Formats: sequence, C-alpha cells, structure tokens
Amino acid sequence: MEQETAMFTIATRRASRAIRCVFAAALAVGAFALTGGGLVVAEAEAAAPSQLSPEQIKSVQGVSDYFNRFSHIQGEFVQVGPKGHVSQGLFYISKPGKLRFEYAPPNPFLVVADGSYVIVANKKNEKTDYYPLSKTPLQLVLAPKVNLLQEAKVVDVQRQDHLVAITLEDKSAFVPGQLILVFDEQKPELVQWIIVDGDGNRTTISLSNITTDVAPDPKLFVFNAPRKIEMRDSR
Repeated sequence: MEQETAMFTIATRRASRAIRCVFAAALAVGAFALTGGGLVVAEAEAAAPSQLSPEQIKSVQGVSDYFNRFSHIQGEFVQVGPKGHVSQGLFYISKPGKLRFEYAPPNPFLVVADGSYVIVANKKNEKTDYYPLSKTPLQLVLAPKVNLLQEAKVVDVQRQDHLVAITLEDKSAFVPGQLILVFDEQKPELVQWIIVDGDGNRTTISLSNITTDVAPDPKLFVFNAPRKIEMRDSR
C-alpha cells in the first residue's frame, strides 16, 4: 500500500508539471497582476457557493455561459513560465473534450486532448505522457455543458471595473492547485488562463485573436504517438 501511495504521488506531481504546459498560471501564493487592467488577485481560502454574493455568483455563471455559447474556439497565446521563459503558439478547442496547444520553436512541447486523454508530447526527446482528461482541470472547461458552480470548488471571485478573476479548484484533486480564469465582461471574452500546481509554480498564458465561428480540422485532435510513451493514471 505504501509503495502504491508513493507511485501515485509521483505520478500526480508529474501530471501537475505537465499540465502547466496547457494553462495560464499565476497563483496567489503571493499574488498576480493583470497588466494594464489593474486587477490584483490575492491568496484566498475556498468559499462555499452559499458564501458567494449574488454578484459573484452571477459572474461565475457568466463565465460558464461564455463557454456554453460556442463549440469551437481558436486563437493565439503567449505563455510566461515559472522561471520567466516566454513561449508562444496557437490553440484550438473543440467541445466536448478536445484541445490542441501548438508551441512555436524552440519550445518542444505539443499538448493534445483527444476526448479521453490529455497527451503531452516532447518532440525533442520523443517522449509522450498520457493523463486521463477527467483527472485534469481541463475537464472543467471542455465538458459538453460547463457549470463551474456545480463542477468546481469556487475559491474566490474578484472583480475590478470590467475584469473578473475566478479562482477554482478541481473537486477530484488529482492535480493539486488552483485554476484562475480572467474574464473581460465588456467584450465578453476570456483573456487569461491561470493555474498553480501543487509546488506553487506559476505560468501565465494570455490569449489573443480569438475566433469562435470556425470549426478546427478534426485531425488536429488526433495524435500519432512517437516511440517513447508513458501512461499516467490514478489506478
């Protein structure tokens, strides 16, 4: 039993590090600032939905409604990693359950969610890890019907002017940490993805040139695995 627990802990930590490649992350172990918007998110304790104000509940529901208004979304992203490394690329989402993050060189990573697994491929060393989609924070926003109030733990809702930052925790807790969605209510549009892993590492991805009226090529979500493959599961 101790050996199984240790193996699960190692797999969980590796999963959290890999999932950082997908999400924007800036967590409030300290704080993060959204440049130009003036919105600062401080560290927060988890709050039950009953503790949220009617205005906060409306903001969370508004973000759920945003994700439910489209089946497809694509655009560009700029990622700043925990050590300040900057990457950029293209992203594609096709609900339910499908996503692709293409990183421009020299970043060697490719992230694909094919409906069942999140696949993190390192093209440099030809190594690929598979993580069950249902055990990652991605399942919160790739579901056929997104309901953040029901499916996630709402940790905090902060707003300033037209910007809202919603801090969430995945109820499954397979990947420890918090996911923050920064939403512009005026546009309305998601402008940043934010997550912190269990070690407190932060990454930030800012989104731009977003379109929701073009269906991505289904082949984008089909992954042909290279030679070195490692399966990651909770079992």
